Formats: sequence, structure tokens, C-alpha cells
Amino acid sequence: MSTPERAKRWAFSTLGAPGRPLHEHLARALRHGCTGLELRVHQDEFVHLDLPVGERRSIRARIADADLAVPCLAGYAGICAPTPDPVVLSMISRLLELAHDLGAPAVRIFPGGTGEGDAERAGHRLAVLLPEATARGVTMLVETHDSHPTGAAVASLVRPFAGAVGVIWDALHPWRHGEQPADTAEALAGLLRYVQIKDAASAADTTPVPLGTGSVPLTAIGTTLREHEWRGWVSLEWEKAWYPDVAPLDDVLPAAAEWVNRFGSAAG
Repeated sequence: MSTPERAKRWAFSTLGAPGRPLHEHLARALRHGCTGLELRVHQDEFVHLDLPVGERRSIRARIADADLAVPCLAGYAGICAPTPDPVVLSMISRLLELAHDLGAPAVRIFPGGTGEGDAERAGHRLAVLLPEATARGVTMLVETHDSHPTGAAVASLVRPFAGAVGVIWDALHPWRHGEQPADTAEALAGLLRYVQIKDAASAADTTPVPLGTGSVPLTAIGTTLREHEWRGWVSLEWEKAWYPDVAPLDDVLPAAAEWVNRFGSAAG
């Protein structure tokens, strides 16, 4: 199978090979023609919030030496979570600092809401964090996920901060909650900053399957992105950390490469 041109902005998340060292990810990215690494921030990974300064510098240098970018750090804080403000604000603040140190221009944040007071919590926290994010040159991105799985739902949280806070379109969740790709794109107009591609057996069975073998409307998503002249990052999120029995990341990256090739004007 062919691999995408190196000029394209495409990456994979280290979630797809949990616990593996950086050198393996670097070799894998170069082998499959990727231009970036989406780094999962987790205590079980080589990148975590307590990472010493010296290790941050080393990781950043090694990724740069491989001519790769870090388009996003995938954190786990919930901007709407009913957790006390100081806990959530501290976690995201530390994530912003880590992103700055690693040269990542964006961080992933989950909604994590409960349905009651979500908008108020998100609005307050984003307003508090925005000056720090701006000063560090890092953009906060809220993913279509959990309590706010559709483009319309996440847009309701982010729209007051349009231009300063963005959205990650996770290919699976809007669709499995009944939102068609064209509607997701319309809801996220002016807000979309990052796209995660994936496939699953069905809306009910979210077990990951290689791209093009499941039910996620990836062709419609790619066509929609191209129609909207998307030029941002596309990342394969292979959730092997949560589904350990699925195929190795290397086995599914070729299908992702084919998708990027097919919708190259969208991904490049």
C-alpha cells in the first residue's frame, strides 16, 4: 500500500500502542509516512503530567530530530466535570505547561459533564484558563465525546470562545449519536481544529476495526472535510489501550494511510 506524502498533516495517537517507548513510535511514524505523533498523557505512558523537565527536553528534541511534529497532547480532564474547580483547573494548567514544554500547539480536553450545570462549569473554567493557554501558545480543544458527543453539543460549550478554543471531531461519536457528517461540519464551522479518524463494528459495538471495514461513515466524513477545505491535522486513534485484543497498530496504519491519500486535499 502507498503511504501519504510527508507534506500532509497526519498522525497517530500513542494510545494505539500503550506503554511502548518513544523510539518505537518514532520508527513507526516514519515507516508509515506520518508527519506527527499525538501523545497520550497518562501515568502509564512515557509522557505524563509529572514528567521531569529534563525528560521533556529530551523527548521534544528526539521528536524534532525525527522531523516529526506533536500536533496535540491527549489529556483526560473534563471541562464540565462535577469535580471541584481547583482540581480540574490544576490538571489542565499542568497539561498546558507540558504542551508548551513539548512544543505541542494544542491539548485535548473531554467534556466529562453530567447534564446539569455543564455549560456554566465549562464557561467559567475556559475563561479562567484562557489567559494561560494564550500566554503558552497552546490551544485548548474540546472533543466530541462522553456527555457532549455531537458537534452541536460541543459547539454549545466552545462557541463563546470561538477563535480561542477549538474542537476535536472524533469520527465515531457524533455519528453513533445520530449526527450526520455534514451536520457535524456545519455545527463546527469556525471551531474545528483537529480530526480523529477511527472505525467500529457498529454504533452499538464500538470495538475498533481497521478503517473501511466497519460502519463509521468515513467516506462521507472525508468528502465533507474536503468540501469544507479542511487543512488541519488528521490523527488515527486506535484504542488498543481500552481494547487490548484488537490488532497491533502497525497492522491498521496502512488503511489510515489510504484514507489520507484518498482525501489528501482534506488532510493536507
